[in-house]
Amino acid sequence: MKLSYRVGVVAVALACSGAAFASISKDEYKAGKDRVAADYKAAKANCGSLAGNAKDICVAEAKGREKVAKAQLEADYKPTEKNRYDVAAAKAEADYAVAKEKCDDKAGNDKSVCVKQAKAAETRAKADAKANMKVAKAGRAAGEKSADARKDAAEDKRDADYAVAKEKCDKFSGDAKDRCLNDAKARFGR
Repeated sequence: MKLSYRVGVVAVALACSGAAFASISKDEYKAGKDRVAADYKAAKANCGSLAGNAKDICVAEAKGREKVAKAQLEADYKPTEKNRYDVAAAKAEADYAVAKEKCDDKAGNDKSVCVKQAKAAETRAKADAKANMKVAKAGRAAGEKSADARKDAAEDKRDADYAVAKEKCDKFSGDAKDRCLNDAKARFGR
């Protein structure tokens, strides 16, 4: 499976899951770090049989997978918007490094265009990731503001309803009025 395809699949999964991330335990995090290191070592060893630019591409892919896996592990351990951004940025940088190595097979203007296209793809991916991070932060802030507004509105309604209930008690006198006021206070948390 191509790295860029995996990036797309993971990006869609991240977008769909939103803030429903659950963090992993410290033990899972440590085991994940060991697994990432072992995977990188094995992938780099597989590049040993290659030569020239094919080897360079293989090594760039191995380094890219390691960088992305580390960023993803960190995001799983501490699920924040910043860490999710770091995953997307790591993917963009990994794709760029591999694409740039593949450009080495070309010469002249073709190589120059290839490198510019790779850099443009990285810039677009990072810009999208930054925008997603800002949108997530803005959404969280808006959610907090709307929750505050709903709380304030509920308080205002309760105050108004209490004033009505209190006014209704004015038609009574003595103990009946006291009972009515006590009922209103209990009902509206006064």
